Amino acid sequence: MSIKTALTDALGLRVPVVQGGMQWVGRPQLAAAVSSAGGLGMITALTQPSPDHLRQAIREAHSLLKPGVRERSKFGAIGVNITLLPSINPPDYEGYARAALEEGIRIFETAGNAPTKIIKLVKQHGAYVIHKCTQVRHAVSSQKMGVDCLSIDGFECAGHPGEMDIGGLVLLARAKEELTIPFIASGGMANGDGLAAALALGCCGVNMGTRFMCTVESEIHPRIKQTIVDSTENDTVHLFRTMRNTARVYSNAVAREAIAKERGGAKFEEIQHLVSGARGRTVYEKGDPEAGVWSAGITLGLIHDVPTCEELLVRIEKDAITRIQTMGALVHPAKAVSSAVQERQSRL
Repeated sequence: MSIKTALTDALGLRVPVVQGGMQWVGRPQLAAAVSSAGGLGMITALTQPSPDHLRQAIREAHSLLKPGVRERSKFGAIGVNITLLPSINPPDYEGYARAALEEGIRIFETAGNAPTKIIKLVKQHGAYVIHKCTQVRHAVSSQKMGVDCLSIDGFECAGHPGEMDIGGLVLLARAKEELTIPFIASGGMANGDGLAAALALGCCGVNMGTRFMCTVESEIHPRIKQTIVDSTENDTVHLFRTMRNTARVYSNAVAREAIAKERGGAKFEEIQHLVSGARGRTVYEKGDPEAGVWSAGITLGLIHDVPTCEELLVRIEKDAITRIQTMGALVHPAKAVSSAVQERQSRL
């Protein structure tokens, strides 16, 4: 027994689960493990310092795949995330995209500002594109660009949830009303119940980030994984609210200090030393959850162990199927109205 959706059909997946493209986390070992387990693993382009480093990361990931997995669909088995961020000196996004294409990548997750050029480039090479949006109107615009699938990112997510504060329950229902192409749920997804709920709302799969951070193959420090296990849904905060670039991060002393300064009127330059990406990378490498700002979603409250990616996806698939079957059992054929009830109704 398995779950069959537009996503599993298009990409040859066993389980309609996509690993989010997380900065400093979406590395070859994790991406290969997710894909080998039947989901879709993602290498994060900007985790690599240059397009040439991305080439090497892709080759490493391909070498780690189980035999036969790479050929499961015409698009291959591993994707590359390219997130376009506002910057005075932007990275060589096109260089990253071309390097990925030249290494045989035909699945891309795009996100961020002005993605049209990158989407057009990879589509010219026959790629399958999943574009991430935090608002339905942006999803409709992206649909017109010709993307193949949309990732609808709700308020529950780690990283940037947008500025509208709309939770996944309503956001996904609205996406179902407006979109004509497949879409997946992102934000708040960590288990089989979440997958079943997303499918009930019209999604063809889910995107999980924080949950995959806390797996054996994730290359972040074990102490950070244990911090995730020990945390609850109450252990995140929103940074950059006053700058309209909201980010959900783990609630530690550094984040709270940055938020206090921000609320006091501090400009970005005044808190940059607290929120730098270099400090966040140190968290994952050294294992000190207080060393810098790091992304985490409210699914912290749903994560209680550190399984392998195979164990996690088998569990999610099994639990989702069980939940779907349980929901189906709630539907019963209409029963004949008893004669006593009919008599009462006739007297009204």
